[in-house]
Amino acid sequence: MFVFEWVEETRVALWVGESLWGYPILLSLHIIGLASVVGIFTMLNFRLLGIIKEVSFEPLASLVGLAWIGLTINSLSGLALFSSQATIFITNVPFLIKIASIILGVLIARPILNRVRSDGPGWDSGGSGPDRSVKIMAVASLSCWTFATFGGRLIAYL
Repeated sequence: MFVFEWVEETRVALWVGESLWGYPILLSLHIIGLASVVGIFTMLNFRLLGIIKEVSFEPLASLVGLAWIGLTINSLSGLALFSSQATIFITNVPFLIKIASIILGVLIARPILNRVRSDGPGWDSGGSGPDRSVKIMAVASLSCWTFATFGGRLIAYL
């Protein structure tokens, strides 16, 4: 736990925890990042599952770069927010669920994106659409981002 106590004494942690603007600024950035990454991957997963059919895969795939930017914003702002209460968060079950869900969501995103880039044009032009394995990955991805979102919200309450 010494490392986490040290983290709480860094300049960033003190700015987040003690300044008037640190926490609200970082939390706002965190929400912007969340909306980007979760929103884009949710739309892509909904398309893979056939919940929305009006949007083709190409424009959705082109938004993935924005999702990675959102994830970067989330990661940086999240680390700063974490630093202010590291000794508390490191044992907080919702926080640990959130982090595990994010890691799994990112790991699942790679094979999904590979399939969308290689097969998406065929699916858009009237092909058979995503196969069962892609749909299973889409459900797993949606589950990960849902657990990450709920875990993040529950941190403040549990």
